[in-house]
Amino acid sequence: MRRDAIVIKRQDNVATAIQDIPGGKSAVVGVEEENVIVKVIQDIPLGHKLALRRISSGAEILKYGTVIGRATQDIQPGEHVHVHNVESMRGRGDLA
Repeated sequence: MRRDAIVIKRQDNVATAIQDIPGGKSAVVGVEEENVIVKVIQDIPLGHKLALRRISSGAEILKYGTVIGRATQDIQPGEHVHVHNVESMRGRGDLA
């Protein structure tokens, strides 16, 4: 089965698209040796992230097994995860 996206670490709550994924598609997401299906809500461009499960506003975004940002609004499974709904937690002097 051809994968549309991959998960870097099992605890991650986002996957990375390894090809453009059109909205409405049931995407095949590789999680280690397993494949899971995630219904994509909106178009996900190559290299961008999609939510694997519901992420509440204020919750941490996990990729590479580490926190890469915080959700600025509720994010539904299959939704595009990018700068419109995530704030970075890295390199911010106001969080030091």
